[in-house]
Amino acid sequence: MAKVSIYLNFQGDTEEAFNFYKSVFNTEFVGPIMYNKDFSSQPGMPTMPEDELNKIMHVCLPILGGTQIMGTDMLESMGHKLVVGNNTSINLEPDSREETERLFNLLSEGGSDIAPLQDMFWGAYWGCCLDKFGIRWMFNFDTKS
Repeated sequence: MAKVSIYLNFQGDTEEAFNFYKSVFNTEFVGPIMYNKDFSSQPGMPTMPEDELNKIMHVCLPILGGTQIMGTDMLESMGHKLVVGNNTSINLEPDSREETERLFNLLSEGGSDIAPLQDMFWGAYWGCCLDKFGIRWMFNFDTKS
């Protein structure tokens, strides 16, 4: 079933922020918090600096009405720099690869900051873009289902 969530980027304080949100919404994380050290040895991934291994790769928390917020720490070693505008994305999880491609192609047309759709090690067909209106969209089609 297709889903929409909100993805938040932080510059090193994701865990602190999500523990705060957890206390505000009085909910529990969906699955464990995933740290970069849990995935740093994947084939094709660059070697990560020691100080980034304990940063958050992914965390998910339900908030209200079935909506989930997800988050990650941006990595300086990968050239990531947090600025207002790249700290929030609308995360789309379409029902098919074809629908993922259709939405990505339309939303990225005339846009910028495009990470092309590609199969990722966590089992998703993933990509993102900043549309022509400055809205960041992330796409995650689950290839495992």
